[in-house]
Amino acid sequence: MLRRDFLKASAALAAAGFPAASLLAAGTAPAQLKFLGQPQAFDYAWLKGHAKQLAGKAYEPPVNHIPPEVKALDWDQYQAISYRDGHALWGEDQLRFQVKFFHLGLFFKSPVQIYELKNGQAQELAYDSAMFNYGKSGLKADHMPKDLGFAGFRVNFHTDLERDITAFLGASYFRAVGAEWQYGLSARGLAIDCGMDKPEEFPMFTSFWLERPAKDSGKLVVYALLDSPSVAGAYRFEIQPSATMVMDVDVALYPRKTIERMGVAPLTSMFQYGENDRRIGASDDWRPEIHDSDGLAMQRGNGEWIWRPLVNPEHLRFNAYQDENPRGFGLLQRDRNFDHYQDDGVFYDRRPSLWVEPKSGWGKGAVQLVEIPTADETFDNIVAFWNPADKPQAGQERLFAYRLHWGSKMPFTPPLAQVMATRTGMGGVVGQKRAYYSRRFAIDFAGGDLALLGKDAKVKPMISVSRGKVEITSARPLDAIHGYRVMFDLKPVDDSVEPIDIRVYLAADSQPLSETWLYQWTPPAPAKRIY
Repeated sequence: MLRRDFLKASAALAAAGFPAASLLAAGTAPAQLKFLGQPQAFDYAWLKGHAKQLAGKAYEPPVNHIPPEVKALDWDQYQAISYRDGHALWGEDQLRFQVKFFHLGLFFKSPVQIYELKNGQAQELAYDSAMFNYGKSGLKADHMPKDLGFAGFRVNFHTDLERDITAFLGASYFRAVGAEWQYGLSARGLAIDCGMDKPEEFPMFTSFWLERPAKDSGKLVVYALLDSPSVAGAYRFEIQPSATMVMDVDVALYPRKTIERMGVAPLTSMFQYGENDRRIGASDDWRPEIHDSDGLAMQRGNGEWIWRPLVNPEHLRFNAYQDENPRGFGLLQRDRNFDHYQDDGVFYDRRPSLWVEPKSGWGKGAVQLVEIPTADETFDNIVAFWNPADKPQAGQERLFAYRLHWGSKMPFTPPLAQVMATRTGMGGVVGQKRAYYSRRFAIDFAGGDLALLGKDAKVKPMISVSRGKVEITSARPLDAIHGYRVMFDLKPVDDSVEPIDIRVYLAADSQPLSETWLYQWTPPAPAKRIY
């Protein structure tokens, strides 16, 4: 599957939200799940050893024997397959978690092995067509192979057994929700060669081990084996549902070969258009904005906070933000005003943000951002990840530990003022004839100590650009948000259409008052610089 097709499928399921109504049949009597083989001893040390051993061998692509009628399912047919409540793992054990499984088909044609882990012993769960109600899918339960397998799984928490809190489905993709119960962007186990001039490699979680939680435990532990032509890996997820969902992730990677661009803790989202970038859709769609995330946030190793608004570029755009021992990064949806989206179907104002918090020093490297052109909101076109400076080599063990935070409120926020909005438009002075082309930028800052500043405070916008001339600058109070608005024009001084990097923050008496706003603007071709 091509990258665009895969991400479009992934985003489409996000838009659908893995809805409980379409994936769950009416309640039925509890059923006894079936298992394969005998229980075998299992722990994370064994899984790491297994991954290392696997990496020492040539990669073997997954083999599947999916019937043609399953491969041929279209979207509506696949959605017609529902899971029977009575077949949930731990459904009759009065635990705080239940697990239900996804059927193969549509875009998900590689079966994964799923094991229950209990008292240090793992046993594989068997596929059983009785787990599913095939409805109007056109499939017949008695025609399904007994060893068909599963596409993935999703987890319910005891506070609401109708809506799932997390789902693992497709390659190494997974999603989670916070208090808003709204799916949005995804995380992945690993990204390889993303945004390069060669096909991206999509590692796959091929096996999962679901550890049976203690009776009153609010934590669920999931282990996963990752495999691809370039690397094998062992993963441990500790999942803690809350208003801001927390996942502790431990990763052990074993490269088969040198990896040119390895993306650790990759995040995948969608930005079609917003108040800062109306290139696509704004004139044709009735909604003012369409995006799952509106910016990349970073806290650098030196403590500096960065906000980089997302864009939908005309051509693939790649940026690398060099750092050492980053404190965190994430794709956030800061704008939570329904009126800014007017979407009462998929509710972009409720989409979760996702923050990556390294739990140990990651050394030198870069937070990298890939922005891909899209004209379709069902296509995930934004990817952010950490790329170590030292390229992984065959035979190495690379260890990473981090915490993921899913929800509308992040645990770490800048102590300084934050960027609340970014807007762009035609430059120049209203009422005066323009003599040349320029672009206006308006950036709103709020929070921190801005509301405490007196009328005589000398607040200055600190602006730097990689090319061009900055003019008509100002920083003035904006009472509506108890903050400040920075405005300036940027005039191209040559005919180049290469991107211009812009950096802005607020200061008073040489002291920063805000996080740093980074932007990359691409001037139009000279013939299109209309004024």
